[in-house]
Amino acid sequence: MEIGTGTRALITGASRGIGRALAIELAGRGATLGLAARSTDELRALADSLPGTHHILRCDVGDEASVREAVDAFASATGGIDLLVANAGITHYGPFRDQTAQQIRQMTDVNWYGTVFTVHAGLPVLLGQAAGHVVIVSSGAGLRSFPWAAVYGATKAAQRMFGEALRHELSGTGVSLTMVYPGEIATSLHDHEKDRMPEWYRGGPDAAPADALAKKIIMAVEKDSRAVHFPLLVKALGVLHGVSPRLSDRFLRALRGAAAAPRVD
Repeated sequence: MEIGTGTRALITGASRGIGRALAIELAGRGATLGLAARSTDELRALADSLPGTHHILRCDVGDEASVREAVDAFASATGGIDLLVANAGITHYGPFRDQTAQQIRQMTDVNWYGTVFTVHAGLPVLLGQAAGHVVIVSSGAGLRSFPWAAVYGATKAAQRMFGEALRHELSGTGVSLTMVYPGEIATSLHDHEKDRMPEWYRGGPDAAPADALAKKIIMAVEKDSRAVHFPLLVKALGVLHGVSPRLSDRFLRALRGAAAAPRVD
């Protein structure tokens, strides 16, 4: 599909990070946006800074009713949806044995159920049009999970398997799907846990820029690409891990130190 003036795009987790960067790129192309997040103050500030008229959608992606209300409101206001982006996500890094049930549930609700609820609510609109595109923002952690991110990696792997299967299910419908596997991106995702990040982590302000990823996502949608890996090292790691987890462990130990793969068996 071609993205431009008249494209109707709904983005969850639009107030910050990858979602915000994608909103800026899409608005620059003339798209009409549904900006969805729990914090509407940040969404209003973003909308005010963008060209065009956009829709502010208060949405808790872990709440099915909240997601359906947001999706229905945007589709009703604009007459449909052309691009549906399930982007909202959250992390709580740390040893699994130390994580609380609340942290585990929150990652599952936002990352996994948030994706399923968003796609389940929006897909009938796209199918009814026989046209449109779904984007699911997973993570490189969905290709190879890391110590101190066991639950986060599990939710991202769930997104991967869901999206890969759904892309096939949509064959012949006029609707397609692209998976996105970001590595460490310069966003505020870890602002709440900067004092407890694992030794292997190399993110922060010097990580890959979110605006560069946003451009690649738009290109992938227009080309109907199966997936986006950014930076490209994410794809290399995923391929290597698929061939031999032991080799990917050795690669990561050389790249990020022993903390990335403590066991050598």
